[in-house]
Amino acid sequence: MTEGFRLSQTEFVPGQRWISNTEVDLGLGIVVESANRRVEISFPAAGEVRTYAIDNAPLSRVCYEADEEIYSDEGVVIQVRERIEHNGCFIYLGEDAAGNEVILPELHLDSAVHFSKPQERLFAGQIDRHGLFKLRVETLEHRHRLEQSPAYGLLGARVALLPHQLYIAAELASRPVPRALLADEVGLGKTIEAGMILHQRLISERARRVLILLPDSLLHQWLVEMHRRFNLTFSLLDAERCEALQASGHDNPFESAQRVISPVSLMTRDAARLEQAVAAGWDLLVVDEAHHLGWSREVVSHAYHCVERLAQRSEGLLLLTATPEQLGPEGHYARLRLLDPERYPDLDRFLEQEQQYFHLNHLIGSLLEGGAAFLRQDRHTQRELAARLGEEAITHWLAAPALSQDNLLDRLIHQLVDQQGTGRVLFRNTRRTVEGFPARRFQGYPLLAPNFYAPQGADVQLEPLLHPERHLGTDWISVDPRVAWLQDWLKQHRRDKVLVICAHAETAVALDEYLSLRLGVRSSVFHEGMSLVNRDRSAAYFADQELGAQVLICSEIGSEGRNFQFCHHLVLFDLPLSPDLLEQRIGRLDRIGQTQDVQIHLPYYRQSPTDVLMQWYHQGLNAFERVCAVGDALYQRFAQPLHAAMHQPEDAAALESLLHATQEAREALEQELAEGRDRLLEMSSFNAERADQVLQAMQSEDDVSRIQTYAERLFDRFGISLQPHGRHGLVLHPGEHMLCQLAELPEEGMTLTFSREEALQREEIEFMSWEHPLMIELMEMLTHNEMGNNAICMLKLPALPPGTLLLEAIYELNLTVPRALQLPRYLPGGYVRLLLDSEGRDLSEVLGHQPLNQLAQPLKLSTSQNMVRMVRDKITVQLQQAQQLADARLPVLRETALQTLSLERDAAYQRLEALARVNPAVDEAELEAHRLDTRTLQQGLQNARLRLDAVRVIVVAD
Repeated sequence: MTEGFRLSQTEFVPGQRWISNTEVDLGLGIVVESANRRVEISFPAAGEVRTYAIDNAPLSRVCYEADEEIYSDEGVVIQVRERIEHNGCFIYLGEDAAGNEVILPELHLDSAVHFSKPQERLFAGQIDRHGLFKLRVETLEHRHRLEQSPAYGLLGARVALLPHQLYIAAELASRPVPRALLADEVGLGKTIEAGMILHQRLISERARRVLILLPDSLLHQWLVEMHRRFNLTFSLLDAERCEALQASGHDNPFESAQRVISPVSLMTRDAARLEQAVAAGWDLLVVDEAHHLGWSREVVSHAYHCVERLAQRSEGLLLLTATPEQLGPEGHYARLRLLDPERYPDLDRFLEQEQQYFHLNHLIGSLLEGGAAFLRQDRHTQRELAARLGEEAITHWLAAPALSQDNLLDRLIHQLVDQQGTGRVLFRNTRRTVEGFPARRFQGYPLLAPNFYAPQGADVQLEPLLHPERHLGTDWISVDPRVAWLQDWLKQHRRDKVLVICAHAETAVALDEYLSLRLGVRSSVFHEGMSLVNRDRSAAYFADQELGAQVLICSEIGSEGRNFQFCHHLVLFDLPLSPDLLEQRIGRLDRIGQTQDVQIHLPYYRQSPTDVLMQWYHQGLNAFERVCAVGDALYQRFAQPLHAAMHQPEDAAALESLLHATQEAREALEQELAEGRDRLLEMSSFNAERADQVLQAMQSEDDVSRIQTYAERLFDRFGISLQPHGRHGLVLHPGEHMLCQLAELPEEGMTLTFSREEALQREEIEFMSWEHPLMIELMEMLTHNEMGNNAICMLKLPALPPGTLLLEAIYELNLTVPRALQLPRYLPGGYVRLLLDSEGRDLSEVLGHQPLNQLAQPLKLSTSQNMVRMVRDKITVQLQQAQQLADARLPVLRETALQTLSLERDAAYQRLEALARVNPAVDEAELEAHRLDTRTLQQGLQNARLRLDAVRVIVVAD
């Protein structure tokens, strides 16, 4: 329905319909009585009555024009043909939908009217502040720029901008359905890559329902990581929570939330829960530690079976493992089979493909090492390249000048990797190819055990023996030589930040109390028994470089999900009986971004179980000073002799034999992995050109000055209370006069920073990016509602005669395509802008939006409302002229967008088609999905219409 209005200074007559300019939600009012310079208005839709002084009543007369659609109070839609006035009230003559003639007095108009279109609100006197209009248009510009950015959906992640992570995230997030195995080495950030993919797909609405399956030990880490880094809140569904949800009336607990984290053990132990999870259906399934899903020709583990059931009901699937071939070719095949059972239906066929990849890997290795000179001389390699890429490719290369052959060879190699590699389903980056990691330095400190401390017999479990404090009595702090060593060592390193990790929370608490209360050391504690708020405070206290803690003492679980790159001293107060857990401890400091060598310190008792374990880690696995990707596999192989040696630490010969056997096995296993598809995988897992494109886009949008300036205006306009917090930070609180309630602004407020660097160092404060939930909420409220969609201002410009009336019209393209297809990225501009003078001439090229903003001056609301009364007819004509000009521009706009779309989509399709001819990882279904999406996008552009989004009336003054 379209409503029109004529505002006049007529007298108030009972039965007339008026609207309140200050309380627009009241709907249409009816004049009840007018006497003694006061008027009483009833608002039936709201059940309210208001009394106003006639001289300054904030009211506007409602008057529908011919050809408008109106509603009666009985819900009948009437097309107005004529309006007549009788005794001060209007009577509307028109037709209903059936063509019947209708006579409707204005008293019987529908009172529940909401005005949202710019011209409706303008003529109703609901004129917005000039600053809000400018902010609305600026928001449209920002929104369109962001939607076209290669980094769209990745900007909100609180992560360092690492090219290998950005490439994987952008590549998988851009696919219609991402199904892949993320297999980066430890420390390269598989969890971050998965989180960035999740974030992008949720922001772009390509996914809504997400299930993350994890080992029990990783549930808390993922919950924290998703919330802290990506502002993604997940519901944790374990056995207890599922029972509580069912007791409260939820038939299927997995349908109670859109984003769920659940332990794999819940599915394996409870068949009913598995069936509920399968029935719920998911857009994206993420499974961490996927190498634990056992599979062989003879036996399929229950965990594998559960994940397979869920993978069949999920469109997307991400499997995460740092050791993709740890369980051998069968295990690797099993994970690829989960990703696409149709492409990997048979193990024997997969093993044949493995041999092809093996040969391809050696071919690429030879080309990389030998270069153009090698290829010119080696006829066999030329024939193999011709067989793989076609005779024309190698003929063209041979005919090229020698100086250009190196560059052309790089293209041939990338073509090989793209068309015949495994990067479509498998991504693996290694520390050998990713720069930025620090060196590790290990130092052990052998100590004499207390006289009364003695190792126990061979039948005692090893885990307690690795924690001497549990055998030294309640006063262990005063007798444990590790404590005395720590005290002396800290005195020698007073200026250094130190992270201390131990297994148990009670050990951490006791050490913290001893250091802080008895020795005066600035220390803090961090363990799983603390609330998230208190953990944040401890981490922030430790991160403070001037007045913060020197020492942070973490328990095993308490250290998960936190990184402390600003610290480079790690004290291991004990050792975990797991190579992976040891790596996780070291990984708190050994991350990309660490600026110094990581110094690892271990105090231990001589000839104790910890002594044996330390030597096995250091000399057998070399796990302290480098990442040991095969550590878990070797632990499984040598667990029995290792445990025996730890029970008999005095047996030097047995230990020496164990260390020698472990070292040989490690070197053999690492060599076996290196000889596989590593070279091919590393190349297919990273594209420097694509990564650099995303990186530059991320850095451009990280412009602190631009986003901070805009955000401060945005927050202020919505009535949010602002306080500065450092150079690039703010403290926000709900203001007393906020325009609306905000779901993403907590009642207790929010401390934030616009600096990515600061956000990475201060995890207790929010990282305010363009994609922060609060920013998205405010920007959507501003552009999807009527806020700021009209304004009136005054302009002094000598080039235009005084009294000239300008109308600035902002049009948006109305698209009916699913947002997941991201059609706006093909549009040539964020909106269409017209600036019409009184003669209907478009001056938009002469006077741009920003120069106009600088020259324009706001007017008082009462002045603006009076002005609209006087020039309403002129504005109406200009709006009609603007619509005609906008409609004339639409075909050119549509054609430009279609050309851009065709160029990009056709190029992508040709690449897919070339891949499909040689790479079984691309099938006809993917090609058909691409064609279908292209047709949908083209149809969306063909059906697009320009919609008036905002209008500004400008009066030229003397």
